[in-house]
Amino acid sequence: DLAGLGPGQIATLLEPGRTVGAFVDGQLVGTADAVTSGLTLPGGSIVGHAAVTHVGVLPSFTRTGIATDLMRHQLSDFAARGETVATLRASEATIYERYGYGVASSSQSIEVHTARAELRPGVGAGGPVHLLDAERVWDVLPRIYTDNRPSRPGTIDRPDVWWHGVRLRTESSPQPWYVAVHGKPGSETGFVRYRPIDTDKWFISDQRTIVVEDFFAPDTHTYLGLLRFLLGLDLIDRVMFWMMPVDDPLPSLLLDRRAARVTSTHDETWLRVIDVEKALSARQYEGDGEVIVAVDDPLLSDNSITVAITGSGAEQTDRLPQLNVGVAGLGAVLLGGETWRSLAVAGLARAEDPAALAAADRLFAVREAPHAGFFF
Repeated sequence: DLAGLGPGQIATLLEPGRTVGAFVDGQLVGTADAVTSGLTLPGGSIVGHAAVTHVGVLPSFTRTGIATDLMRHQLSDFAARGETVATLRASEATIYERYGYGVASSSQSIEVHTARAELRPGVGAGGPVHLLDAERVWDVLPRIYTDNRPSRPGTIDRPDVWWHGVRLRTESSPQPWYVAVHGKPGSETGFVRYRPIDTDKWFISDQRTIVVEDFFAPDTHTYLGLLRFLLGLDLIDRVMFWMMPVDDPLPSLLLDRRAARVTSTHDETWLRVIDVEKALSARQYEGDGEVIVAVDDPLLSDNSITVAITGSGAEQTDRLPQLNVGVAGLGAVLLGGETWRSLAVAGLARAEDPAALAAADRLFAVREAPHAGFFF
């Protein structure tokens, strides 16, 4: 991501003091960095969060333990800073579990054929939507996101360095791009960033397609307004939504639900619990059950604790556990994106009493699927 950028541009993409480098004989051979942020847990609590990115090792130095040293150093730093969780987006799915990261949320890509995408009569209209001038985009969008931050679990702050990165990638792209916002100027509630693809063939094509790269609609009214805008664009045959929640209602809104096709489902948030007691005590639980969970964290020894979880909260205990789980498994269930039963089937959790799995799944149930909706 940083190739070809000058020092001044690179500085806008990095938070001071959060970049780690690995050196061999004075040569920089590996890096990892993070951005200070906040992440929403089920129930709406926002906890201290490190957004991890730019993890890499030069090809000639891979498989020598450098990545492990970088990740261990990062985890110790997060713990020293008092952060509760860390998350990342994984380029490879087999790397990060060994460092305690688990898949906490997923996204789906949805393709809509607009000619068949008639909305049901009872679907609301949403509010007004208008295109935003390019010179105003990078001032307006951060404000909209901050002012309308949703309570959905998995929601992450978008720090300035992230916005700078998106701006650099967007404005350097040879393809045209557009931004539309929902609501009256000054009090907008959502936005969509999109771009057309394969425009050189559009004159004779019957598959003219736009790709939705960022669909920020934190409430139903905003969602419907932006959706109607996109499906009503002239000359467009297909709308491809890249990152939608797995519980997105789009197909159910259409008279012909087959006009919307899920083309892929993919892991989104990889979450690492840095402070087990903080993370479990900050989130909300459902029902009035109880389960005792022992967490094993081989990389952060203070994190290996046993916690009693009830509908009213969680606290450390010395009682005998009913469930045993590694810290990566805990990361997978923390936001409600995975079930305890699935962890047990996969060998990532062990139940001393099978009934404890059902009790844990009831406690950890969420009303909205976790989702962040963007890469970093």
